[in-house]
Amino acid sequence: MASIAIRVAGQRLKEIDHYERILRSQGFARIAGVDEAGRGALAGPLIAAAVILPPGFEVDGLEDSKVLTRNRREELFARVMAGGAAVSVSRATPSRIDRRGLHRTNLFLLRKALRGLDPGPDFILADGFPLGRLPLPSLGVRKGDAVTASVAAASIVAKVTRDRIMDRYHRRFPVYGFETNRGYGTRRHWDALVEHGPCEIHRRSFNGVASPRGAHNGDPAEEGS
Repeated sequence: MASIAIRVAGQRLKEIDHYERILRSQGFARIAGVDEAGRGALAGPLIAAAVILPPGFEVDGLEDSKVLTRNRREELFARVMAGGAAVSVSRATPSRIDRRGLHRTNLFLLRKALRGLDPGPDFILADGFPLGRLPLPSLGVRKGDAVTASVAAASIVAKVTRDRIMDRYHRRFPVYGFETNRGYGTRRHWDALVEHGPCEIHRRSFNGVASPRGAHNGDPAEEGS
């Protein structure tokens, strides 16, 4: 189904639930936001989450998960899990990403998370681009995890879920620093890859991971914590 365009007056959205309120006024009752975490990481799973927030949900504090502190993300995660009308999470292993490719796997996971919602949505908001091959209207929102409440909630659920997984992997593979870099290509992570080689949760199809010596230019990546 073709995406529905929403006309928004002004250049800046003042309320993070602006899109949801417009859609509800147009008759859509169950609006799902969907987002992923771990797309650019060198190691660990890719996680997608879909969230439907009920009318009246307290949206204060909802924001792109990457700009929140860890403690704040945990607080908001608990609020969304307790108060969300529906929450669904899907996961892809590094080996699946290596076999199927990152973009293809990402789209599969986002759709899978949406299919797991109960009750299901009647409109979908996605971060960045609309999802095709869905029997529902959808809208891709630029920086959706920063300006759309349901996408921000999905971003937080995906990020916290993945961080907890990476904490467990850190206990198994402490040399890579997963407790802080979350599998992203920081200087410490690349140095560990050069010294120890990849472990079982590394994405070997990513540039330089399978043969890291000399592949990294030395510029530190953004920390994933």
